[in-house]
Amino acid sequence: MAENNEIKVKSLQKALEILNLFTEKPVLGVTEVSEYFGLYKRTVHNILSTLKAMEYLEQDEETGKYRLGIQIFNLSKALGDTYSITKIAGPYMQELSNYTGKRCYLAVPYRQEVLYLDAMYPADSIELMRSILGERAQMHCTGLGKAMLANMGEREISDYLEHHKLEAFTENSIIDKKQFREELLRTKQRGYALDDMEHEFGIKCIAMPVFDRTKNVYAAISISGMANHFTDANIAERAMLLKKYIRKKERQSKYVLHLLYF
Repeated sequence: MAENNEIKVKSLQKALEILNLFTEKPVLGVTEVSEYFGLYKRTVHNILSTLKAMEYLEQDEETGKYRLGIQIFNLSKALGDTYSITKIAGPYMQELSNYTGKRCYLAVPYRQEVLYLDAMYPADSIELMRSILGERAQMHCTGLGKAMLANMGEREISDYLEHHKLEAFTENSIIDKKQFREELLRTKQRGYALDDMEHEFGIKCIAMPVFDRTKNVYAAISISGMANHFTDANIAERAMLLKKYIRKKERQSKYVLHLLYF
């Protein structure tokens, strides 16, 4: 979030704040937005109408309420296209997803959170596929987050713990900072992170970091699925498989990626 002294156009700030509200509440009407921000309904109506005209919002003809429009999708696609890693990792992730029969996710660290860039589903999956691009999650309770954080420097880890309360998403979430440091140490020692139903009950995940040419972590890839499909034996097996695919991706990318993330 920008500092107040960096914001030059207050009206634009308010329009974007209203647009951002739709990431929390997918469907909103003029009255709801007006009450949330304490703005006149006419002001809100004008902003929403402008965003609709530019196709950042769509309006339901029956209810008159608004939802995100096609231009948001176009922006998301453009964001994904700016990250070369998605183009390189995509084929490997799809192959890995097909082989394991599980979903695979790609993410990067962004402002001490996990920023999702891509997701791959098995080719024969009957699940409803959806775009995850741009979604964010906490680092302490996700396999992707722990895989990246465990391979950062002590200063980054200390800074994260200083500025973040370790929120409990499930009863398995690690919320004690000393225990979390121990978890990061275990993660780094074994080479992969495990999300043992810490972010979402019933879902397990294993994840590994992706390193750049200078051996700094800049992304992570995970395998995720129903908890009862992950046993001690196949977790280790899948971790080895994940490592194999990530190393293949790193060998390819080191010649074409010149990335500096956040």
